[in-house]
Amino acid sequence: MDELRPSDPSHIGGHRLLGRLGAGGMGVVYLGRTEAGALAAIKVILPEYAGDDDFRTRFRREVAAARSVHSPWAVPVTGAETEGERPWLATEFVPGPALSDAVARRGPLPVRSVRVLGRLLSRALTAVHEAGLVHRDVKPGNVLLTADGPRLIDFGIARAADATALTTTDLVVGTPGFLSPEQATGGGTTAGPASDVFSLGCLLAYAATGRPPFGSGAVDALLYRTVHDEPDLGGIGDAELRALLTACLAKDPGERPTAAQLDARIAEDVPGRSVEWLPEDVVRLIADRSAAMLALPGIDATAAEEPVAPARPDRRRFLLLTSIAAVGLAGAAYAAVQVAGEDTEDAPKRGDSGERDWIIGVHADLTGPQAAWGKAQERGVRLAVERFNSRGSKPFTLTVKALDDRGDAARSARVAELFARDRDVLAVIGPTGDAATGAALPAYDEAMLAVLTVSSLAMAYAPRSKKSFFQAAPSWGALSAPIVNRLLLRPDVERLGVLMDRSGGQSAYQVGYATNLMTPTLTTGTTYPRVVPAGTRDLAPVIEDMLTHKSDAIFYAGDAAGAARTAVALARTSYKGPCIAQHTVMGPDFLAAAGAAATGWEFISPYTDASAPAAKEFTAAHRERFAAEPAPWAAEAYDVAGLVVEALVTLAVADGEKATGKPDGREGSEGSEGKKESGKPEEAGGKKASGDTGASPEARRAVRPGRAAVVAEIAASPYEGISRTYAFDKKQALVGQDAHLYRVENGRYRYLGAAPKPTT
Repeated sequence: MDELRPSDPSHIGGHRLLGRLGAGGMGVVYLGRTEAGALAAIKVILPEYAGDDDFRTRFRREVAAARSVHSPWAVPVTGAETEGERPWLATEFVPGPALSDAVARRGPLPVRSVRVLGRLLSRALTAVHEAGLVHRDVKPGNVLLTADGPRLIDFGIARAADATALTTTDLVVGTPGFLSPEQATGGGTTAGPASDVFSLGCLLAYAATGRPPFGSGAVDALLYRTVHDEPDLGGIGDAELRALLTACLAKDPGERPTAAQLDARIAEDVPGRSVEWLPEDVVRLIADRSAAMLALPGIDATAAEEPVAPARPDRRRFLLLTSIAAVGLAGAAYAAVQVAGEDTEDAPKRGDSGERDWIIGVHADLTGPQAAWGKAQERGVRLAVERFNSRGSKPFTLTVKALDDRGDAARSARVAELFARDRDVLAVIGPTGDAATGAALPAYDEAMLAVLTVSSLAMAYAPRSKKSFFQAAPSWGALSAPIVNRLLLRPDVERLGVLMDRSGGQSAYQVGYATNLMTPTLTTGTTYPRVVPAGTRDLAPVIEDMLTHKSDAIFYAGDAAGAARTAVALARTSYKGPCIAQHTVMGPDFLAAAGAAATGWEFISPYTDASAPAAKEFTAAHRERFAAEPAPWAAEAYDVAGLVVEALVTLAVADGEKATGKPDGREGSEGSEGKKESGKPEEAGGKKASGDTGASPEARRAVRPGRAAVVAEIAASPYEGISRTYAFDKKQALVGQDAHLYRVENGRYRYLGAAPKPTT
């Protein structure tokens, strides 16, 4: 939960506002307290939308829909105002985590937990459908977990089953990955109660496996799979649960059970007030978030009654004692972000002066599967910060705080919460991988803490505003452009064979899919795509088929082992054309397994090399500091750290000038308007581009910027780095498709330079 801003009201509708739970494009959600002490989540519509008649009509419909549903498993409305100057809707609050949050942290839930979810949510949907409504957005983010069962929330796009939608007929309404085939085809006008049952099936499959049943990635591909492909229920060993989900996920709405039939079909006890239906780590999460409510202003903690029976209570019940005493277990609308927890040993210590530290966080995999990349990024950040701190005229001193998520999504979410809670952290660089980034974004987003990743390249993350997130690297999809350019912008290539090996996971599939899609867009060439299941060992027949179909260039999207098998299979043919793969294949494993067949293979990479001319001075500084060559991603992390330093200096010095009423001496310099150039080690955070303006110490007094200001400054100001120019579009995605090219020569990877771009 964030603090209230000066522009926020202190009271609304008889509620004293305590903080911000979240904000979107249409309104703000506050945590409020009534005079009687009850907590409520209050959605307040922004003034610019309150005057829109169509929007107000939609809001009235949302309020009416929520009020008409009566179920202990759907969060109840406690108050609303639809006609006033600032319309609002209040619902009961309990700080339970969303199902999406719980699964991201701990992985799939046990079978019994999934059955309880299914039975109680089917009862909630039965109440929705009996009220003549269709929810239309049943998804893990709209289900909150409490000790006594789940709660269905958010009737923002619910409507009467026979009503005409207030949207254009070709608009997909709902959340891709958790919507029905009838919703995926557009409009939502034909989506009836059976559509909610399909979405519930997707939700339960996600809870049981930790992944959506139709995958993730590009929205168009996801919608296509929802309509045409069978769901992926792999890993669900319970035959009864598998049969239940198969029925819910039938393509034909008429073949799905109703919500009431689903309730009757699931043989599982209702948990009552017992927490036994949830695994202990989820119970602890509920307890932690409930305990955070004890610190709210103006709320007196109620002493818990001592249990009459045993002297040694069940550990799982003990976890919830303080939370039950503090805020009760009523239904909830939104979950608080801040949680209880201890700082790590890596946290910097404050001095006796009481001055706050200026911290750049490093959120990385330092001991897990991507530890080499994570450690390289930590070194790059530390080098940039040390360079800045070595300047005598710096306006402040920076500290680096590194936390290890071990490449684990659940731990990544926890690391993000620790950084978000430490108010001295002004920006974070990381996380290292796609899954870790997706799990961490909710905490960073709610705290409005800038987070910049250089190595998480997913084309899409779970739906959220991502208001403080910067993907400071080309996505897997964006890397398709340099691949296509390298292979097809030559006279001897007309058809690109695209081999998508499922062993490479989502990252490989996204690159392969995008390359296949972009080839006819960027060139006059064609493609011949092949997809092989994970674990396919004999690729010779696939290679033969691709060559039979006149593929005169090959792009392999998969893992290192599959790339080696592809190289060996190609070497046994007469094929002499170009072969290319993504950077994740590069490594000693590919060279060892492919042997001589690896020679000539090329790789598109988002990271530069220590031998690149632009990296010369950085490489020398890295050698001096760490007695080692910089590893992949070190230069990019150094760049992004420099970008953050620029933003902090610009804001701190400008605010310091305002505080003293004196100019900062930057007349005639680039100031904050032009491109910032601090990519070179001797300039990183030190010379004019980094705030070393020559102004007097009094005029350059640093004023600590707020987190939101840091986000805005990073978004607005281009930065010239070693690897590329860092500039972001309106969605804070990296502008440009800069990439780098490597080739295997003499059993080693040789850096060839920047990847080619079209000449026109």
